[in-house]
Amino acid sequence: MKKTNNGNKKNIFVKFLGLFDRIIITPITKLILLITDFFKNNGHGFEKILTNRQALVIISLICALITFFAIDNKFTTLVDDSAEILYGQPVKAIYNEEAYVVEGLPETVDVTLIGRKWDVYLAKQYPADEVTVDLTGLSPGQHRVTLKYEQSVSSVKYKLDTSTVTVTIYEKVSETRELSTDIIHIDNLDTKLNIESVTLSRGNVIIKGAAERLKEVASVKALVDINDISNPSVGSTTLSDVPLVAYDENGQIVDVEIVPEKVDAVVKITSPSKVVPIRVIPEGTPEGKAVETLEPSVSEVTIYGDEESLSNIEYLPVKIDVSNVTTDKTYTVNLTKPTGVREISVKTLTIKLTLDEVVTREVDGINIKTTNLESGYSVQALSQEYSSISIIVQGSQTALDSLDTSTINAYIDLEGLTEGEHEVEVKVDGDDTRLTYTPRIKKVKIRITKN
Repeated sequence: MKKTNNGNKKNIFVKFLGLFDRIIITPITKLILLITDFFKNNGHGFEKILTNRQALVIISLICALITFFAIDNKFTTLVDDSAEILYGQPVKAIYNEEAYVVEGLPETVDVTLIGRKWDVYLAKQYPADEVTVDLTGLSPGQHRVTLKYEQSVSSVKYKLDTSTVTVTIYEKVSETRELSTDIIHIDNLDTKLNIESVTLSRGNVIIKGAAERLKEVASVKALVDINDISNPSVGSTTLSDVPLVAYDENGQIVDVEIVPEKVDAVVKITSPSKVVPIRVIPEGTPEGKAVETLEPSVSEVTIYGDEESLSNIEYLPVKIDVSNVTTDKTYTVNLTKPTGVREISVKTLTIKLTLDEVVTREVDGINIKTTNLESGYSVQALSQEYSSISIIVQGSQTALDSLDTSTINAYIDLEGLTEGEHEVEVKVDGDDTRLTYTPRIKKVKIRITKN
């Protein structure tokens, strides 16, 4: 430390000499050289002047006055008071960080230096590293404390904004919390790729802080950033130094200490896919016509996504509005990605609609099924006619000729119904979307009993 101070003093002295040389010595030397050159060129004339006693006195007086005013002007500039502001000086608190937590302390403050311009200049060249506040010996609770700035130039005064603050000291406690994963920038991943799993180097972490602050922590997550993976591809990638963040129940960050601050993560990338058929579903009814064919430009597509979502998708539905259509028509449709699907091999397709005359057919003996009956209950029809019904099917002759009656589904929805007798609407659908299905009996009477 002593060596550093001696070095600082030496640097200050060197700078002062340099300034003195630049302001006084160099200008006078240049003036003398200028006069000498002038005398050489005009030596004979000025030789008489220089041998004249009165002329020498006048010249000396003029030089002395010029030197005096120059030095006086520079000196006045150097000794005039001035002020400079050092913005954003960091604040460091001195206390036992293992035992306590401090809140209310600003991260930075502004420092105003006041003094002679030369002193302020030197103070700016050698500023203190930080603003400090000594909390050693203070007990838990609220305290009014004063910030201090260690100035290297003693002749310069300083003013802090702010100089005193109210801080709250808490005893530091710790808890063990389970660590989970939050994947960020997932949209930047190739749509054909999928994050199958993320394995962290540890499952639990320790959070430290004030007891009230720890109560706010709802979760601690490792932020796995897709942008940190160079050229993502199928396989496993290890990410080092994954940051950890604590959140409250509203998803806001909670300022607590997390030990460790970072973990490693192994990211497994896959590319699950599935080929599914296109199923065109007409909505509405053509004007006095029936749908004969619905031919998409492609019959099946490949979908990409997570395996669980893909397993629940048997076909890709494509709906077109055929309301009031009277002639054959071609549709252009943009495919919509189902939930859990990130990519579809085909984005747009065309569907060719052809119409035919309406033909009606009645199908008898379709059993009525039940859905959404609560557990612990059973249901029965109040008469035989309510057990099975007839269905009126309408469509083109081509569609009716290929109709499989086993694909007709008649059912009643019992959601929310309990014990007793009820009259329930009959609903009908079928696999062939070109056809319309209408139950001959619109409602049936049933009885629900508790088992």
